[in-house]
Amino acid sequence: MPRVPNKVKTVTITISTTPGVHERLERLVESGLYGKNPAEAAERLIARGLENLMEQGKLLKHESGSN
Repeated sequence: MPRVPNKVKTVTITISTTPGVHERLERLVESGLYGKNPAEAAERLIARGLENLMEQGKLLKHESGSN
């Protein structure tokens, strides 16, 4: 069954990391909780980190329609 397209607009970013970090991301993927590949695992961790910063009041939520 094909994947349902994401309704939220996305952008592509490229990051470079160490082999050790990549290995840890692969282990998270193997756990089944962090996506299907290391890039998805990294995206989920980044999103979770941003959510934590917003909850702590260290990062303001972006209001729609503003830059």
